[in-house]
Amino acid sequence: MIRRLGYAAALAVVAAPLLLPADALAQSRQKMPSREEMGTPQQAPIQQQDKNFPLGASWTAVSLNGKPIGDRRATLQVDPSLRGTGFGGCNTFSASAYPLRQQAFAVGPLALTKRTCDKGASEFERSYLTALRAARSWDLVNGKLVIKGAAGELQFDRGI
Repeated sequence: MIRRLGYAAALAVVAAPLLLPADALAQSRQKMPSREEMGTPQQAPIQQQDKNFPLGASWTAVSLNGKPIGDRRATLQVDPSLRGTGFGGCNTFSASAYPLRQQAFAVGPLALTKRTCDKGASEFERSYLTALRAARSWDLVNGKLVIKGAAGELQFDRGI
C-alpha cells in the first residue's frame, strides 16, 4: 500500500509542474478583438433565395434529354400534399414527390396503371418515368420546369 502511494505521490510531483504552465498560459491569453473593434466592415452573408416549387400546377413534358418529345404526351402535377400524378404516355401514375431545399427533388416509388400500349409508347413511357424517378433537382427556367437527375433531364411547359 505504501509503495502504491509512493508511486502516486511521485507521479503528482512530476505532473504538477507540467500542468501549471498550461494554466498560466490560459490566463495570460487575451480575447481577440472583433471586426467592429478593429474597424473592419463586416460583410453580410450571401443568401441564396430558394425558389418555391409550383405545387398544384399542371406540366406537360416537351423534351427528354434535350430531344423534343413530339407527338408523345406526358404530364406531371405535384399537389400541396406532395403527391405527384400524371400520364406517362401510356399509363397514369402516382408517387410521392418531394421538392426539397435548394431546389432538390425526390420521387418515391411509382404506382402505375397496367394498360397495354404499342412498343413506341411503352419505350417512351419507360424513359420518361425512369428520368422522373431518378430526379435529383428542379428549376424554373424561362417559364419551363426543368427536372434533372442521373437518368436525364426533363423539360415541361405549363399545362392547361
